Amino acid sequence: MTASNLEALAAELAESARSAGLKLGSTPADVRTRAIFALARRLRDATHELLGANARDLQAAAVSGLAAPMQKRLLLDEKKIDAMARAVEDIARQSDAVGQVLDSYRRTDGLLIEKVRVPVGSVLFVYESRPNVTTDAAALCLRSGNAVILRGGKEAIECNRVLSRVIAQSLRDAELDPRTVQVVETTDRALLPLLLKQDRSIDVVIPRGGHSLIRVVVDEARMPVLKHFDGNCHLYIDASPPALDEVIKVVVNAKTSYPGGAVCNAVEHVLVHRASVGMIEPLTTALRAKDVEVRGCETTIRHAGVRAGEVVPAVESDWAAEYLAFIVGIKVVDSLDEAIDHINRFGSHHTDGILSTDERAIDAFVKQVDSASVMVNASTRLADGGEFGLGAEIGISTDKLHARGPMGAADLCTYKWIVRGAGHLRG
Repeated sequence: MTASNLEALAAELAESARSAGLKLGSTPADVRTRAIFALARRLRDATHELLGANARDLQAAAVSGLAAPMQKRLLLDEKKIDAMARAVEDIARQSDAVGQVLDSYRRTDGLLIEKVRVPVGSVLFVYESRPNVTTDAAALCLRSGNAVILRGGKEAIECNRVLSRVIAQSLRDAELDPRTVQVVETTDRALLPLLLKQDRSIDVVIPRGGHSLIRVVVDEARMPVLKHFDGNCHLYIDASPPALDEVIKVVVNAKTSYPGGAVCNAVEHVLVHRASVGMIEPLTTALRAKDVEVRGCETTIRHAGVRAGEVVPAVESDWAAEYLAFIVGIKVVDSLDEAIDHINRFGSHHTDGILSTDERAIDAFVKQVDSASVMVNASTRLADGGEFGLGAEIGISTDKLHARGPMGAADLCTYKWIVRGAGHLRG
């Protein structure tokens, strides 16, 4: 597309989202619910078409050299498509956040003041890879009363073109404006910077993907950004840990429960209190049995008890790394305070956890670790919208404003003040 055509497309998408969002915000909940259920139904009906599109995406991914873990995330089958539909249905069944009264009080002079939850308005969602993210985001925005522009990556463009038609049909089924959810069907990278300039029409942008994508959005967006940033997650094994079997199960699950470890809530680093170094050897053995590469500090290597070379010496840059692979760093620390300081310095404020039986240590960790989700004797992989009971999520925010952690429908809302008087004046 020419530059002028791309500029026109960006403006049209943004203006359409703004217009559709204003209408959707006052649309009754049952109408939006009907559209979401229609999406699930039409998604199942399009199974054969989606599988064909996915095959084309996978073929293109192989030719382009897309990393194997990313290709696995891209893969669809009938079971996964049904899971996508069920996730959409779960969102349809959620209570509606729009219109909830968050606070209400009446002044002594009779003036009624209410704080009411309302949609943000129009959302630009920029993401990569998995086709299920497209339907999750569409359903979440409908549930929260927001219009959305869905800018997926080229990896899933064939699937997203099919999903664009499926979503539009679902909106028509509920007699909603098909521009309420707009799936961008061009892979031209020059379009994104133009969309990021549409701050008069787009209220917020949510990027979800690799570091480079998010950095581009943060640097170029003129509207507020809700970042789904890095996932350098930690588990700290305290001086008074749970039983060895529990520790190993939690750490191994946190690293290996997703193929290749290529998810943002996989643990990347394990900190071990010096009093618990006896756990390093069996923990290392369990991780190596799952084909996890272990990178350790000098003390870790001394206590690992494995053949030379099976634990790779860690370098300083390791501690800030998000590996997104079957790699884990292990570092021995002298105290709880050192563990907390390390996490707050090198972590990404996504998800960090403590394995301990000491309530005082747990309390200090929970209060002092500056992360969106803090786990106590649990896998970091549980930091997820579905696991938290939110249904699907549009992302996991590592920001502090306006949302933090897994973001469900309610997190796509803001609020307004409604003041009801009877000729009240300010004195």
